[in-house]
Amino acid sequence: MTTHPPLADFLKSGPAALKRGPIAIVLVEDDAAVAETLRHHVQIGFRHILALSPDPVAVPDDLAPRVTCLQWNTRRAQAHQDAVNAVLAAVPAGTWLYYCYNAEFLFFPFSETRSVGELLAFHVEERRDAMLTYVVDLYSPDLARDPNAVNLADAMFDRAGYFALGRKGPDGHPLERQLDFHGGLRWRFEEHVPPASRRIDRIALFRAAPDLRLEANHCFNMPEYNTYACPWHHNLTAAIASFRAAKALATNPGSRDAISSFRWRNSEPFQWKAQQLMDLGLMEPGQWF
Repeated sequence: MTTHPPLADFLKSGPAALKRGPIAIVLVEDDAAVAETLRHHVQIGFRHILALSPDPVAVPDDLAPRVTCLQWNTRRAQAHQDAVNAVLAAVPAGTWLYYCYNAEFLFFPFSETRSVGELLAFHVEERRDAMLTYVVDLYSPDLARDPNAVNLADAMFDRAGYFALGRKGPDGHPLERQLDFHGGLRWRFEEHVPPASRRIDRIALFRAAPDLRLEANHCFNMPEYNTYACPWHHNLTAAIASFRAAKALATNPGSRDAISSFRWRNSEPFQWKAQQLMDLGLMEPGQWF
């Protein structure tokens, strides 16, 4: 039987799994594509995965050495913030961390042939401690067949409709090298999405540092971590192919009866390849070739 200790107890024990990164934190909110999410992130090179969920998660036997299941209420507000900050406080400074939800899949330039460790090693050489990721919404083209909008074998996404707006600080002035990115289902069905949840940018890859904290809006308390690039040239960015918005829109009482299909003229079959996302400008290879 899979053990399922509370996250806090696991972190207090000083586990060896947290001594070296990159480490992935997967917040499991439901049973959609859980094993597939874990397998994807093991295959792209994360040394260890912390699978956080209210109830025990069934982990395939071949993934068990690389996955630790931990108890965490992922369905409460700001569950991501408290979980990430708890892990941040427990790992050595400089450790690379990543967080996502189930039915989300990280892609980065050349990810079919290179590992996430190679990606982050290059990013460190460019003196970057965080990486911007765009959350690209995936969805089933047939909600009658797939009522939760999840179908990995027949997934679609929006090839167009993405844009960025200047991000302003508390004083109303624009913040340097920070933008709010929009698009996908959150943009097309924005009347069903709270304003605070409409952005598609997330700093999902980041390096632990003293006093670093994640905020509720998926930004960090250190401004440089929230920038899309360094001052002198473009940097690498990555993308998270995600069914999360589609799941919510297709199943929440306030939106499910108003949406019969997510397909529109700019829907395109998702090929599960990094090159497709690069070709559409949904992630940037920067100086990495």
